Amino acid sequence: MSTKLFDLSGKIALVTGASRGIGEEIARLLAEQGAHVIVSSRKLEDCLAVAENIRRDGGRAEALACHVGRMEDIAKTFDHIRTRHGRLDILVNNAAANPYFGHILDTDLAAYDKTVEVNIRGYFFMSVEAGRMMREQGGGAIVNTASVNALQPGDMQGIYSISKAAVVNMTKAFAKECGPFGIRVNALLPGLTRTKFAGALVETKSIYEEWMKKIPLRRHAEPRELAGAVLYLVSDAASYTNGECLVVDGGLKI
Repeated sequence: MSTKLFDLSGKIALVTGASRGIGEEIARLLAEQGAHVIVSSRKLEDCLAVAENIRRDGGRAEALACHVGRMEDIAKTFDHIRTRHGRLDILVNNAAANPYFGHILDTDLAAYDKTVEVNIRGYFFMSVEAGRMMREQGGGAIVNTASVNALQPGDMQGIYSISKAAVVNMTKAFAKECGPFGIRVNALLPGLTRTKFAGALVETKSIYEEWMKKIPLRRHAEPRELAGAVLYLVSDAASYTNGECLVVDGGLKI
């Protein structure tokens, strides 16, 4: 058996929301394993910094601005990939929106729309475009970053939790229909992780203490600790893993 199951040499990988946090660490790790990584997020400047750091460390990377909540940005992104690379082997849908933290009854339309546009519509059409390319080339791997909130809604995170539950079902739907084309689709469900995105959860003492009571490891995760799970899901080590939701939460007791 090959001992290079995690080798991604020659692969083209697109990671959204890769300018910081979990997405940045995923991009770095995939590059470390040999992939050419397209570092993507809304702001090009932040992507350029991550891509430069990857190249400085000996990896291959480029920066590409894309707001996955905008259909025109999605179209431009895949036009670029077709023109420059002619293929896409890996898509990691990691960009996400969580603009509202508060009681579900006070959710306004703007927060609802932004969350759905990015977390559901964005993931869906990014997967459609990637899936079409992967179908043409004979296969590929897609990973969607969901959340443990998909399994049990987080307090004061109603619409975000709902959107992540949709991502889980979306993952299974794509896996079912795209599997015959050699396309594997799986999801990562992170628990409490120290990122700017999850700042309200980590920095609010009462909420953080409640989390600690439920996590056997008695600590939050660091972004790098989530990247290895994604490496597994996109690599040959997971060649028969499809439609699965990999929970990485320190043993959280929901």
